[in-house]
Amino acid sequence: MNVLVINCGSSSLKYQLINMDDESVLAKGLVERIGIEGSVLKHEKTGLDKVVIEEVLKDHKDAINLVLKTLVDASYGAVKSLGEIDAVGHRVVHGGEKFAQSVLIDDEVVEAMKECIGLAPLHNPPNITGIEACKELLPDVPMAAVFDTAFHQTMPPVSFIYPLPYELYEQMKIRRYGFHGTSHKYVSGRVAELTGKSLEGTKIVTCHLGNGASLTAIKDGKSFDTSMGMTPLEGLVMGTRCGDIDPAIVTFLMEKNNMTSEEVDNLMNKKSGVLGISGVSSDFRDIEGAADKGNVRARLALDKFAYIVKKYIGSYAAAMGGLDYLIFTAGLGENSAPARKEVCEGLEFLGVEIDDAKNNIRGKEAEISKDGSKVKIFVIPTNEEVMIARDTKELTSK
Repeated sequence: MNVLVINCGSSSLKYQLINMDDESVLAKGLVERIGIEGSVLKHEKTGLDKVVIEEVLKDHKDAINLVLKTLVDASYGAVKSLGEIDAVGHRVVHGGEKFAQSVLIDDEVVEAMKECIGLAPLHNPPNITGIEACKELLPDVPMAAVFDTAFHQTMPPVSFIYPLPYELYEQMKIRRYGFHGTSHKYVSGRVAELTGKSLEGTKIVTCHLGNGASLTAIKDGKSFDTSMGMTPLEGLVMGTRCGDIDPAIVTFLMEKNNMTSEEVDNLMNKKSGVLGISGVSSDFRDIEGAADKGNVRARLALDKFAYIVKKYIGSYAAAMGGLDYLIFTAGLGENSAPARKEVCEGLEFLGVEIDDAKNNIRGKEAEISKDGSKVKIFVIPTNEEVMIARDTKELTSK
């Protein structure tokens, strides 16, 4: 069974074609600048060099049409015909309270996703556009929606409710939802496979650290609490997002600087985080390089990031009543040994002891805790695409 995994952004589209017999990637690619001058597709069939295709793409339908043509191309395609694509799995950012698990897509599901647009105005519209384009181009192929928020629907009310008038939750569904759920679910399940132990009875903190970053407390294999909130802005310091701040700063800036709500939103989402502190970049690699050369603000940005991650780990250990596993994943978590070390230092009182030699790795699965460390520390590269493909296979095979 071949599953095509689609992840649509506002002007981009990532895809993977996965053979579910062995979960091997047949081909993958990225379409950029959809609807913008300079549209380009970067396609890679496993075992061949990357192919770059420049073509005018006015919308996501054009982009998906180009992806499908590329997948069946005689020279660099992965299948001989579109009939070899058995199902399509779509990543959808926000499912609200409507979706606690992945679902087969029909008209009713699409309408329910549209009702969640207010909760994710930047993400859900392109997700829906991608679904509608696939329905038109592949009308007979079953499709599934896999939601970033679904894994976190197991959070208890004490974790997801905000201390606002309860009517705002009842009427407007203002609450914590959490994101990166597919990633947190994958790496926590993977640690169970690596250790040969059941998730039942375990207490795990998963650290999805990248330009967008979140932590999740996982108890008995279920999301117990998570750092992102109603939107992906809450929580950790991120690449360009501020994370947790005093909410009164919003009205202060609006009053003192005559800023509109849109301007403040743009400042918090796109000009803050480690970019705002360092003044260097939103890319942690650039910031680490600047810090190594003595840039004080770059060093402060890295220290602030690690400090907030450390605080969340400690608070989640307290909330769960202990900690068994600490997992690092995503771009920074998988590839930056200095970032992992700085996060772990000072957590020895919890039983977190990192081994410097084991930690000297990039992008591969490994246990990096000292022998005898009470808390086992792992680096586990995430694989959201295979999780989407697994759910899609399960739903469409029934």
